[in-house]
Amino acid sequence: MYFLKTQAAAAFSLPDPADGREYEDALVFNSSAVAQVRIDPVNLSVKGHWYQPKSGARHVTVLYLHGGGYAYYSKAHQNLIALITLAAKSQTFALDYRLIPEHPFPAQLEDALAAYRWLLETGVAPERLVVAGDSAGGNLALALLLSLRDAQLPLPALGICLAPWTDLSNSGDSMTTNATYDWIEKRMADRWADWFCKNANVGNPLISPIHADLKGLPPIYIQAGSAEILHDMICSFADQAEKQGANVRLDVWTNMTHDFQAFGNTTPESAEALQRIREVVEKYIA
Repeated sequence: MYFLKTQAAAAFSLPDPADGREYEDALVFNSSAVAQVRIDPVNLSVKGHWYQPKSGARHVTVLYLHGGGYAYYSKAHQNLIALITLAAKSQTFALDYRLIPEHPFPAQLEDALAAYRWLLETGVAPERLVVAGDSAGGNLALALLLSLRDAQLPLPALGICLAPWTDLSNSGDSMTTNATYDWIEKRMADRWADWFCKNANVGNPLISPIHADLKGLPPIYIQAGSAEILHDMICSFADQAEKQGANVRLDVWTNMTHDFQAFGNTTPESAEALQRIREVVEKYIA
């Protein structure tokens, strides 16, 4: 965790975001999960990669929206996407959406909507489709679900959010009280929020879903760690969802940090989290 924290701080300290991304890409996991999937690039009207389990997939498609504060898409994310693909036994399309500060809101939501429509056009049935994401990608997954509902487009069977960034005003005591333990810091989230919002209102529900009306959304499954800086805002979002009667379930793992699922089978907590993802997908997509 100390290494990840140092790596993230070093990338963040570089004045040019492009240099920060290059530094992030210097960290590459020797991942057994990546070795178990086939990764094929897509460079059409949408850009990204298909992940396919080499052992075969169920008839399930995941649209995956990566984290990275909307500013990064590091190669190390291949590991987490591969783990989700294997847990869901799915074919997974990982979207390469536009990044900040070059492309502020709503560029990322436009890209996610385009990818969702593209999947439907290629024959993916919405009732067998999962929208998933981690961190900023969890924020984008929630914004996408809200936009699909409001546009009266076919909704996916399920949303899965790992450590979603639910409030870009960065509320909650855990933003500081958990800073000792987590590998991302409030100063990072503050800068990324400024870049992302630019001239937009941080209170917009498509930017901070903690303010959203969640009625009419598909089931949403959320995972978080009690030691991550986003813990309080995630719990607040889940509390709001419960008050609204939305079908939202939150599981929190004690002493775990941001995106702990990426540890795969190396810790019992991450292994359990991935198993619960498998169970939730099987529950809603038979």
